[in-house]
Amino acid sequence: MPATSMDELVSLCKRRGFIFPGSDIYGGLQGTYDYGPLGIELKNNLKAAWWRAMVYERDDVEGLDASILTHRLVLRHSGHEATFTDPMVDCRNCKSRWRADQLKDNKCEKCGSTDLTEPRPFNLMFKTAVGPIAEEGSFAYLRPETAQGIFTNFKNVVDATSRRLPFGIAQIGKAFRNEITPRNFIFRVREFEQMELEFFVQPGTDDEWHSQWVEARLQWWRDQGLLSENLQAYHQAGDELAHYAKATVDILYQFPHGLEELEGIANRTDFDLGSHTRGQADLGLSAKVDPNEDSTAKLTIPHPETQKPLVPFVIEPSAGVDRGVLAILTEAFTKETLENGSERIVLKLKPHLAPIKVAVLPLARNKPEIVEKAKAIKSLLMATGIGRIFYEDTGNIGKGYRRHDEVGTPFCVTVDFDTLGRGDDASLLDTVTVRDRDTMSQVRIHINELASYIRERLV
Repeated sequence: MPATSMDELVSLCKRRGFIFPGSDIYGGLQGTYDYGPLGIELKNNLKAAWWRAMVYERDDVEGLDASILTHRLVLRHSGHEATFTDPMVDCRNCKSRWRADQLKDNKCEKCGSTDLTEPRPFNLMFKTAVGPIAEEGSFAYLRPETAQGIFTNFKNVVDATSRRLPFGIAQIGKAFRNEITPRNFIFRVREFEQMELEFFVQPGTDDEWHSQWVEARLQWWRDQGLLSENLQAYHQAGDELAHYAKATVDILYQFPHGLEELEGIANRTDFDLGSHTRGQADLGLSAKVDPNEDSTAKLTIPHPETQKPLVPFVIEPSAGVDRGVLAILTEAFTKETLENGSERIVLKLKPHLAPIKVAVLPLARNKPEIVEKAKAIKSLLMATGIGRIFYEDTGNIGKGYRRHDEVGTPFCVTVDFDTLGRGDDASLLDTVTVRDRDTMSQVRIHINELASYIRERLV
């Protein structure tokens, strides 16, 4: 059974070094979290799996890493200054502040009062001063999404790579939203990471590509270990759509706090490239609010057949890294009752996502020969490039196994006296015990075969 309580996950994450509250020693900063030693490994592995699927395994996608600080005109013409808002209310009784559409029965979550102000729009973007003097014309925004950096670099990428339709630009990076009420651990926070692809297509083919990307993204999440019964594709109704979207399908996941969005796949049409394109009238696009603040580029690409300048449509699969980590942890969290009646917690992560791929444990940490052999085996496995190999020097094999079950390590390799040829069976010289996380079964493997044995099972 996946985790059914957020408290279970929060406890595990802090205890084992996955995720800590931000600025914790000063009482915390709401809506911020720090990834610990194991959390950053899991997070990086998830991002690497996404990048591999989106960029390396495809021949029609390029990568990008755009700046976080964003020119104010980018977000004005994208519509974010005017529309990137949530409805906010204040409780007149206890003076707390809430997002109106998240309240149950229109009651304050703190005191239960229904004496609330009328909802008013609150813009979620963080504004910051650029340069030594804070004045009206010297500010910029921390980007609320990674997408706009892709759109403003569209011509740069096309010119540098000579791409033709259809093709995509992928990016993983930080985004910032001044959430009114961050909640549910790392599900809704003020600083987060996105994995976004903008896939540019010829108008008229956009509906077909949209459907293809919905199926592809659902399958990718299954490949990361999420069960189909915990995933759902939700087609947004017309009044739910963002200002730029023709259609959006949300991939929902059954988190401990409910069925919520994990990823959105939107058909953004030509809204963004059109909004940032100079000379819109010539292309049949709507005029901008202020032509004096026009961009300097025509973000077009030759039509595949006529070669005339074309503003393509774009399909956008956009996933939150933090929500992905939370879903992966939820699905992998397992409590098992063993034959002796004891309970173990195990994270049944897909091996490619596991923070630690192999733990190497010496049977006796006070025996220099065993310790030396164990460290040599760690170096041997590290040289294969399969991921992080951890030398576990606890001196208690049982506790070491339980610790690595709890953090999701697929394999534990134990070096004992038989490895040194000092046991009853001389044929066990240079063999080690390999323990499987999920089944707890153990096999003896010769050191020369160890790397290939583990590599096959990690893939």
